[in-house]
Amino acid sequence: LIPSLLHEEGIRSIPSYITAIAKQCQVLFVENERTARRYLTILAKEIVIDNYEWFTMAVDDETAKAFRKKVSEGKTIGILSEAGCPGIADPGQQLVAIAQEMNVEVKPLVGPNSILLALMASGMNGQQFKFNGYLPIQNPERIKAIKELESESARKNCTQIFIETPYRNNQMFDALLSACSPSTKICIAVDLTSDKEFIKTRTVTEWKKDKPDIHKRPAIFLLYSPL
Repeated sequence: LIPSLLHEEGIRSIPSYITAIAKQCQVLFVENERTARRYLTILAKEIVIDNYEWFTMAVDDETAKAFRKKVSEGKTIGILSEAGCPGIADPGQQLVAIAQEMNVEVKPLVGPNSILLALMASGMNGQQFKFNGYLPIQNPERIKAIKELESESARKNCTQIFIETPYRNNQMFDALLSACSPSTKICIAVDLTSDKEFIKTRTVTEWKKDKPDIHKRPAIFLLYSPL
């Protein structure tokens, strides 16, 4: 399971041993072949991209069948997500589950994960937390979901983590400030591992006084409601 960049400026976040292991792979299952090829070229110019067998991941029977075939052939397979760590909120999970079923060795490699990096830097509860993926797009449903997450956070003393499509970040932030109680803490972690990385935790009241523009910037949102 080969970690990839969260941001094109974040190559320093990739451990050096990843390159050697990537070279050992014979087959690659990737979320996006174009960006995966570019990433491997950044890792090491001497990597011969066309030496790999390439498969694009999707959560479907065709991908599963191809993966089972390559495992049965005894190939060394690399799984490469579009960003961060494979198997975490992406199609790689399906292939890892198949590998476990087939009783073959699975090696998770160390690398950047936006969910954990944001949680680490938020100052929120790292003992109890929940990743919720994407919230509803339509505003009434979104507001309802936010209020439910806020209530659960207070009830279970847990940190709620979620994401949004970058071009809707500002709308999400506005919804949070509108729906949440003044004392609820919101953390936004933006452009992680890049030179423009921005991670701040503030109460809703504090954010309303100084609201940043995070339009089209990759972001993780965290919410914590005090008891």
